[in-house]
Amino acid sequence: MKTDILIIGGGAIGSAVAYFVKLQSPGTQVTVVERDPTYGRASTPRASGGVRRLFSLPENIELSNFSIPFFETFPETMAVDGARAEIGFRKNGYLFIVPPSARDMLKRNFETEQRLGCNVAWLEPDELKHKFPSMNVQDLGAAVHSPDDGWLDPHSVLMGFRKKARSMGVDYLVDEVSGLERRGSAVTAATLKSGARVEAEHFVNAAGAWAKDICAMLGIRVPIEPLRRFEHYFEAEEPIEPLPYLKDPERLAFRPEGQGYSGGVPTLEEPRGYNFDVDHDYFENVVWPALAHRFPQFEKTKCKNTLPGLYDQNDFDGNVIIGPGADGLGNFHMLAGFSGHGLMHAPGCGRAMAELMLKGRYETIDLTRFGWQRLVDGVPLPEQGII
Repeated sequence: MKTDILIIGGGAIGSAVAYFVKLQSPGTQVTVVERDPTYGRASTPRASGGVRRLFSLPENIELSNFSIPFFETFPETMAVDGARAEIGFRKNGYLFIVPPSARDMLKRNFETEQRLGCNVAWLEPDELKHKFPSMNVQDLGAAVHSPDDGWLDPHSVLMGFRKKARSMGVDYLVDEVSGLERRGSAVTAATLKSGARVEAEHFVNAAGAWAKDICAMLGIRVPIEPLRRFEHYFEAEEPIEPLPYLKDPERLAFRPEGQGYSGGVPTLEEPRGYNFDVDHDYFENVVWPALAHRFPQFEKTKCKNTLPGLYDQNDFDGNVIIGPGADGLGNFHMLAGFSGHGLMHAPGCGRAMAELMLKGRYETIDLTRFGWQRLVDGVPLPEQGII
């Protein structure tokens, strides 16, 4: 079979690309290959769902500046046959807290966020204590609060994009890419496990934590590795004032969820690999001490549930790799390596990828610095002070 664009991976990222291609060019044929339509082990439904503008790199801030308002109108935009695509967006804010040693770095990030139009507030420790009286602020140097940010339900975002894309004529194949054919500087076709063969003008590697396996089919090495992380659900026995999504210098990141809280302490020390086992001691040994240190109400907390998931961790610099150029290929596009920022930037990166393939250039947000060339040059582009 033939198609114009073949997207490998039908999670939130791949489905967002499909949607924006159809939005910009309704006549373009788009095919998505997704091996598991239940998304049983996909990263999107296992994500924490946080969406924020708190970054140091202008590109990531711009992606959030587009994506978060997009999520605010998502139920209407993604409606199919009058049925709204609710995603449970909670605009309850984000809060980054840092020790005195990181104060200057936080200030630089804050000034960049302000320059790019973000609604952010700088909080000294006494102001922080006044705003969140339960918090232990004794070891903190400052905080930045972004009240327009928040969180949403990742699975609903994925299904919203998928249903809308299908209603616009995108074909979803329940299959798995088993090989890629190339001729010179172009990929010409994908072979599937079913035995089918799909020719296309453009190929998008949106396979997330499995992106390196797709690259390996072309003999390309990419620094994207699956990194296990845990999303814990826990409750406090004593009440705490309403909290935003909080990120702590000990890598603690959590937010309110129902009667309790959802979050964890991701660590880059975790061995890379496709591991979905649950380490039941991790909450007790790592997460609970960090919680209890920051809020005394968590002294007696109990973990009620733990969900393992995978980051598509870019071990080069922690940021997405977007666009063509891998091994000189002009029509094989990377869109992976988000390192935990994929869901929140799915709309912005989906639009950017559509522009790149349809127009040959970025028209709204220039993501050139996130391209393959930085790997060739050996010049990482990491975030500063961002988990």
